Amino acid sequence: MGRLGPEMAGVIVLVLVALVQFADFAPLERIRWQVFDIYQQAAPRAPDADGPVVVVDIDEASIAELGQWPWPRTDLAKLTRRLGEAGAHVIAYDIVFSEPDRTSPALIAERYARSGDEAALGAEFASLPSHDALFAESLREVPVVTGFFLDAGEIGREVEPAASFTISGTLPSESVREYAGALLPLPEIEHASAGIGSVSIDPDADGIVRRASMVAIHRGTLVPALSLEAVRVAQDLGSPNLLTSDGSGQTLSAPGAAVAVRLGETEIPVNDAGEMWIHFQPANALGLISAAPIITDAMSDTELAELVAGKIVFIGGSAQGLQDLVATPVSDVQVAGVTVHAAAAEQILSGDFLDRPDWALGLEMLLALVLGGILVVVLPRIGALPGALVAVAMIAAVIATSWLAFTQLRYLLDPTYPVVALALIYVVQTAAVFFREERQRRYIHSAFDRFLSPEMVRQIAASPDSLELGGEERDMSVMMCDIRGFSRISEQYTPRQVIDFLIAFLSPMSEILLDHKATLDKYIGDAILAFWNAPLDDPDHHRNAARAALQMIKVTEELNASMKGQGDVVWPEEVKIGIGLNSGLCCVGNMGSRQRLSYTLIGDTVNVASRLEGLTKQYGVPIIAGSALAERLDDFALIEVDRVRVVGRDAPETIFALLGDEVMPGSEIFARLSECHARMLDAYRQQDWDEANKLLKAGLPFYESMGVPDLNALYRERIRQLRDAPPAQDWDGVFQALRK
Repeated sequence: MGRLGPEMAGVIVLVLVALVQFADFAPLERIRWQVFDIYQQAAPRAPDADGPVVVVDIDEASIAELGQWPWPRTDLAKLTRRLGEAGAHVIAYDIVFSEPDRTSPALIAERYARSGDEAALGAEFASLPSHDALFAESLREVPVVTGFFLDAGEIGREVEPAASFTISGTLPSESVREYAGALLPLPEIEHASAGIGSVSIDPDADGIVRRASMVAIHRGTLVPALSLEAVRVAQDLGSPNLLTSDGSGQTLSAPGAAVAVRLGETEIPVNDAGEMWIHFQPANALGLISAAPIITDAMSDTELAELVAGKIVFIGGSAQGLQDLVATPVSDVQVAGVTVHAAAAEQILSGDFLDRPDWALGLEMLLALVLGGILVVVLPRIGALPGALVAVAMIAAVIATSWLAFTQLRYLLDPTYPVVALALIYVVQTAAVFFREERQRRYIHSAFDRFLSPEMVRQIAASPDSLELGGEERDMSVMMCDIRGFSRISEQYTPRQVIDFLIAFLSPMSEILLDHKATLDKYIGDAILAFWNAPLDDPDHHRNAARAALQMIKVTEELNASMKGQGDVVWPEEVKIGIGLNSGLCCVGNMGSRQRLSYTLIGDTVNVASRLEGLTKQYGVPIIAGSALAERLDDFALIEVDRVRVVGRDAPETIFALLGDEVMPGSEIFARLSECHARMLDAYRQQDWDEANKLLKAGLPFYESMGVPDLNALYRERIRQLRDAPPAQDWDGVFQALRK
């Protein structure tokens, strides 16, 4: 990531999230389920005390009063009749009556016969009608829907729906669950029923029931769910119709995927597997009527009628022994499975559905790509904290949109992927920016720690924006330092000895420069090129350059004294250096080629500094400064040396010898030298050779005391030559340098 740009890192994250979203991995699907569960808990379906559906519950109290399950079907016949007489519109049993009632007279007589006690029951007992027949007879008196279990194994007979499904499109055998077997009610009970539907409930992988299957495939035949069949019978409707994607013209789902189930005028949205999302009421909002008081007549006809008249009554059990308990998004404990069928039927009757449309995934992916793309572009430009605010605002907007879609439109739009995309992009891009800045800091350290003082390197690393890459114009001070007579020194020693000497000399010189905030540009053999006021601002760069030059002269003299006789390093008899200083505009920055860059500077100021260093040999002074720099050192010990036209430059330059710092001008010797030299230059430029010579002879002790006797000798020789060959009438006193 250190070498990866933040934008590219964000794009990669966005692409990966899109791929994961397209694959819809199970762990993230579970997160989606949990998000929808939270929505249901926060905004469950509004309870309706007078709703069209009630549940008669075979609860623990009923088991305790009437005995263990299964009860005699005569009790269920009475339950059915009483509900019918109380005005129940339809009764739906979430029970599969697949085996004969063991309490029927014939079966009891058979058991007594096997034990030899058949006479004890009487001759007519075995001829009494079976409880299954009595129960079937009650089913004919009231519209009743019975249930069957679907099974993957090849068991049972064919399911024969009371009203066969019609289909618009292709049979969705690849998406809707298909079963080979079924556990059906006894034929006499099934034939007495007004309808028959599947009671199978399939929870999600985490064990929670969120959807109810409206349709399944049994041996190539579409069969309805108990809830769907109960509503069909209640409304006396014809065959339900399954609408599939290729039959509806919708193309976002795979061909043949379930889209909706039409029942009369109601269109029930389903997913590809034919399942309807259930919008549950709050836990315990759907009233449960205990079965025992109805069967034992403890509940009056009037009370019962108030509870069930005109309604669909689902009968099932919440008792533990019935093993029909399920978990739902809104319940803290398991509830009776019959309540799921009841909730589904109530939702069909109300026509108010939750829907996860087939375009939902596309919209979620589009949101992730668009918002993520915006964050990818914006985040690196605005920084981590503003970026965090933008990311949080986007995440909040996505969640708010999803929530409003649920509460206002009943759409299930998953905010997971857009939120994950935005969060990951923020984290990854912020990390990429961090690593990029760390890499930039490491680069800055590696690029400058050998050329700048540690403090300056720390400042640049802490504030990389202060480093303008690619070149910028700055007012700068430039130094060129060179060892006098280095060619002669090189001839005297071996290359190894010369290298050791240079290391011993350049190391303290470089340390002085770094201590005075200089940037070391390069070493050119024995020469040093350094500059000030870049890459960091240095308002005092003129003085820092002057102080560094004076310190270098002083340390060179100390090295001449201390290095003689050192066994490890060969040191010449006496090392002298010349330093050229100049100030002015320079272009500084990373320069070179695409393959190799160097942080350096160019400009006339640099060229003049190099020429001034060369002039130190001719004028016999250790440090020569240009006029632009000298103007900024008004309290330093400076004397004007000459007006010179250096090689390669037409404009003349007034040059100055830097002899000391701010303390030196207060000395008597410097004051005498400064006065004498200034008067000499005035006489010299007026071609008053006698006066100039007189001043040079009188001031020689001062030149010698200040260490510049060669400057005195140079002017005496120049005056002699001008006496012999007088200058032209328009002579301006400017000396033309003939060599660098």
